[in-house]
Formats: sequence, structure tokens, C-alpha cells
Amino acid sequence: QVQLVESGGGLAQAGGSLRLSCEPSGSGYSSLAMGWYRQALGKERELVAAITSGGRTYLADSVKGRFTISRDTVKDTVDLQMNSLKPDDTAIYYCSAHYSWEILATNSKEAYWGQGTQVTVSS
Repeated sequence: QVQLVESGGGLAQAGGSLRLSCEPSGSGYSSLAMGWYRQALGKERELVAAITSGGRTYLADSVKGRFTISRDTVKDTVDLQMNSLKPDDTAIYYCSAHYSWEILATNSKEAYWGQGTQVTVSS
């Protein structure tokens, strides 16, 4: 079982920036695919960004050019840098991880999930 500890998030104005960080428990960091999902009020949870254990990245079309996902191998975290924020980015952001990319990328209950952190972007 992997536990995920999220940090960051909060309130930003449109055009501003926020950074989310996710740290998995245990020693499996280097083998985990990890990512960030978000769920806005009344909408389904969607994959925003993900990164494989080897460092390949995925970004949803809605955030390309604005968000960056990266691994910090010193801190053993996966970070989501969010720039040029829009009110539509307002949501609860969930860190997710799994040893299988397919399980991570398909919003699976088999993946490991963090508790979620609120991101609110005001206009």
C-alpha cells in the first residue's frame, strides 16, 4: 500500500501560479508512475498530468503550455507547476500513483490516491 501526501494548492488570481507536490510513502518512488487528477464541482474526475517512472510525461490538452509535471529525485516527489491559471482550473486536485501506467492513467480504483487539495482561481 502506498500513501500519498499532497501539499500546495490554495487560492490564486487568474494569470497567477501555484505549485502542487506529492510525496509517496515507502521506497517505491522510482518505480511508480504518478499523476494529478482534478475534479471540478459537478464534473467527473479527469487526468490533468502524469509522468512515468522513466520520466515520460502526459498533459491534458486543456493545460498544455501552462502546466508542467516533473519528478524531484532529491525530495522523491512529483510536482505540478501551474502557470497562467484560469478560473476553469478551479477544482480539487488529487495525486495518484501506481506501478502500472495503464492503471494510473484510467482513473482506476486500483490506483493509490491522495486526499485531494483544493485549488481555487479567482477572476
